[in-house]
Amino acid sequence: MSNALTKTNFDFPGQKSVYYGKVRDVYNINNDLLVMVVTDRISAFDVVLPKGIPYKGQVLNQIASKFLDATADIVPNWKVESPDPNVTVGVMCEPYKVEMVIRGYLTGHAWREYRSGKRTICGVPMPEGMVENQKFPEPLLTPTTKAEEGHDEDISREDIIAQGLVSEEEYKMLEDYTRKLFQRGTEMAAEKGLILVDTKYEFGKKDGKIYLIDEIHTPDSSRYFYAKGYEERLAANEPQKQLSKEFVRQWLIENGFQGKEGQAVPAMNEEMVNSVSERYIELYENITGDKFEKSDASKINKRIEKSVTEFLNKNK
Repeated sequence: MSNALTKTNFDFPGQKSVYYGKVRDVYNINNDLLVMVVTDRISAFDVVLPKGIPYKGQVLNQIASKFLDATADIVPNWKVESPDPNVTVGVMCEPYKVEMVIRGYLTGHAWREYRSGKRTICGVPMPEGMVENQKFPEPLLTPTTKAEEGHDEDISREDIIAQGLVSEEEYKMLEDYTRKLFQRGTEMAAEKGLILVDTKYEFGKKDGKIYLIDEIHTPDSSRYFYAKGYEERLAANEPQKQLSKEFVRQWLIENGFQGKEGQAVPAMNEEMVNSVSERYIELYENITGDKFEKSDASKINKRIEKSVTEFLNKNK
């Protein structure tokens, strides 16, 4: 396996500041453009795991880039260009302080809530008598607050509006965009024999206009099931075959880690790292229908610096 990109420290032309996220390092260029470098870091339960996953950043960036292009007719998005396999450059927006989570199926966090006896999530009712991984009659919108640090928190539509996080008029627009994007993502997944189970979208505003920002329909922001065998597995109460980060969460849970205080992150051996990398590449090929072309990762930092600097100098 080649080098994983786990840290960046660039000094691009016009750079004003840099934000280091869990997975993405975002460089502010002249308070106008953002250079989003998608690293190979991996997080789960809001904790960055100790080892990077080779090619994960490239997978995420290229999937998001493809879906941003494929949904630009639904909502304007922040992307200007992807000058490097790990980088997207886009317009700088003021992000809304909520993430729009939409769920088509009872799984993951929603299932854990349901199993504990709860029948509402983010103020939205869930039907009685459902089983894990069952399809909801209609996709549920279950927003979360966007935490600077720590865990994102479930929040209801009413509380978002009451707290002034988003105006009622704009929130209706975000809901409409979210449902349309999820429908498009669902259709595109179905063409490839996949089910888009749930996902999240982030939005921002620039010059009074709403933009879709960040990533969409990647395995870090979404969960996919294989359509083939879904009904049979559901009927037999068997786990679904899925392509998402949930398998990493399950591995952590099995090894005694759920991000709670006092818990230690389990060691990740090379075999585990390689298997996670292979799963990300598998998802890329399944969801895009394209063969994954591994970029030259031998001097990944220098490659990115050259690509982005050339792009910025050309677009001054």
